Amino acid sequence: QVQLVESGGGLVQAGASLRLSCAASGRTFSTYAMGWFRQAPGKEREFVAAINWSGGTTYADSVKGRFTISRDNVKNTVYLQMNSLKPEDAAVYYCAQRYSGVLTVKRANYDYWGQGTQVTVSS
Repeated sequence: QVQLVESGGGLVQAGASLRLSCAASGRTFSTYAMGWFRQAPGKEREFVAAINWSGGTTYADSVKGRFTISRDNVKNTVYLQMNSLKPEDAAVYYCAQRYSGVLTVKRANYDYWGQGTQVTVSS
């Protein structure tokens, strides 16, 4: 059974940085694509970033140049480095795993989800 556990969220001021982590267990981590999504109050869950099995990445336009997704296949962990945070980045951030190594930005294509970690950005 796959388990995804996010950590690293918190309250920061605009312009600050945070690094989110997602520890995965339950099956071979290195062969599967991983993604980060976020959901703000009253809004749908939206794509943030994804990384495939070989390290290829893709980002939402709203975070491109500020956020970086990476993975450590030894530690079975995926990271989201968030720099120059803005108030509009505030949301619950979710880690997701896809039962495929191929990148996708579609929420429906991910098979497993973590419980989320809250990110709050004050102006």
